[in-house]
Amino acid sequence: MGKKLHIHSTSTCDVLIIGAGGAGLRCAAHLHERRPDLLIFTVTKVAHPQKSHTSTAQGGMAAVDPKDKTDQSLYHMFDTWKGGDCASDQNVVKKIVDGGWEEVQWLERKGIHFSRDEGGNISKRQFGGHTVEFGKGDALRAVFVADRTGKGIMDTAWGEALKGGSRFINTTVVTELLFNEGCCVGAVLFKVKEGEFITVLAKATVLATGGSGQVFRITTNCRNNTGDGLAVILRAGLPVMDPEAVQFHPTGIVGPGILASEALRSEGGILRNKELEPFMERYAPKMKDLAPRDIVARAIETEIREGRGIMDPDHQIEHVWIDLRHLPDYVHEVKLKEVASFFKTYANLDSRTQLCPVRPSNHYHMGGIPTNEHGEVLTTANTVVPGLFAVGECACASLHGFNRLGTNSLLELLVMGRYAGERVLSGLKEKLAPAPKGAGEATLALFTSYLEAQGKENVGLIRQEMREVMTRKVGVFRIEKGMQEAIASLIAFKQRVAKVAISTKDTRMNQELLERWELDNLLDSAMAIAQGALMRKESRGAHFREDYPERSDEFQFHTLVSMTDFGKVSFGKRPIDMGICDAKGEYYEQFRIMPRKY
Repeated sequence: MGKKLHIHSTSTCDVLIIGAGGAGLRCAAHLHERRPDLLIFTVTKVAHPQKSHTSTAQGGMAAVDPKDKTDQSLYHMFDTWKGGDCASDQNVVKKIVDGGWEEVQWLERKGIHFSRDEGGNISKRQFGGHTVEFGKGDALRAVFVADRTGKGIMDTAWGEALKGGSRFINTTVVTELLFNEGCCVGAVLFKVKEGEFITVLAKATVLATGGSGQVFRITTNCRNNTGDGLAVILRAGLPVMDPEAVQFHPTGIVGPGILASEALRSEGGILRNKELEPFMERYAPKMKDLAPRDIVARAIETEIREGRGIMDPDHQIEHVWIDLRHLPDYVHEVKLKEVASFFKTYANLDSRTQLCPVRPSNHYHMGGIPTNEHGEVLTTANTVVPGLFAVGECACASLHGFNRLGTNSLLELLVMGRYAGERVLSGLKEKLAPAPKGAGEATLALFTSYLEAQGKENVGLIRQEMREVMTRKVGVFRIEKGMQEAIASLIAFKQRVAKVAISTKDTRMNQELLERWELDNLLDSAMAIAQGALMRKESRGAHFREDYPERSDEFQFHTLVSMTDFGKVSFGKRPIDMGICDAKGEYYEQFRIMPRKY
């Protein structure tokens, strides 16, 4: 094989943040503001923080202005609870929603340019499932930066972290968490460009590694979202929570699956089938095209299943239309300029004069690393893992329950980034704990096995087959037989991937080596998703079982999935917090377990 792999160096810092998207950078910015003396390492898998997936968020961020005469935080809490199909933790919902407007003000102070109306006030738009007066009216709740809201947030948060003195480690991934007597004391990192393994010891470690969308064939996620954080947690013997809760965005552009923002429907876009019928009234008579995403995604798939879809001749896939032709030029050219350009670039269509093809595309993982409302990682026994935090899409507090409302993701990553920063500061120890004996050995053994493997299997082909299987068997609609078949296929893929020979043995900028490691992460994430979905014999939010089409009180809990050996999972439960309802305060009845109609 050549040189024996080794740990190249050991560094120390006060706080190690792994992931430089919106959540990680907001945490870093908060820490720098409160403690300018702290040494913070911020790690990103991509070549530059501004390449992080948060930058692709389009439509807006939900936040209620306390001075709003129509909307209230209480209504936002209700919408989130109902939208998540009564599976969100109510203490988390309240804490995050209450913190939203502070983030809007923070972003404005730091220079973001929110879109404004003719009176100079911050503009707001409606998203699916957002209402006032507990569903009686429509809510304009999402602030936005045209259709590049994520980019505006990333520019702002990155600038603040940079100004504060964060030391960025780019093109680097986390391969192993380090623990000393149950406390997380840092991590082992692989610097992809240099081909070096390094140990970083820290007083606090924050995981902000993003989503796992590459588990599925068609996704709005970037190429780097391979469930790395979930995999490293599972390998550490910790659980993931509600992995079966996977969101499929209704409107992915046919072909690449790139997101066509919900803002299109917010601005008046209409979904139409083969007969040009606006079909959403059949599925959500009141909210129609602005029903929650899981309902719209299933409606589109049902239209296609029942023969009312349109076959795309280029991609040989059926779809429905989104009709934007009636919208004013100002919407196409200013408010949604980037999304309109996507249709031109990827479908060769002019959204002002032509119908645009869309179909559900994997979008967001509501499940993830279990945390409390402060971002502290929890064990199966619901106890805090000292020194370890998780924020953003890789984490599950749980704000979103089993269906995320549009614009709640940007809200969560900013608010939870700040809250995690606050908790880090409150518990920061004076001295670094030493590295455990054998730190990094698991990483070195794993990568050595990759480099020494023999065989003729191909990482790309296995990855493609796995994504096809997950899309067909564990997608928008699920059934027991299909999920059992998916699990069997995943086990076979794991056996095949052991016979992948990596042609280049040099670890420096070795894309083959990185993709081999990513495939293990994808398989781990896929297995957790499939096993969680098979266990949950009900339909709830985005988890829809055709063999169990109704929600069941028997499953009124969060799923905890642990997996030390591939395919051998154990399950635990975490109660869903009903604190608002149990307190019996004013309007508590609006936070009971309720029917979900739109």
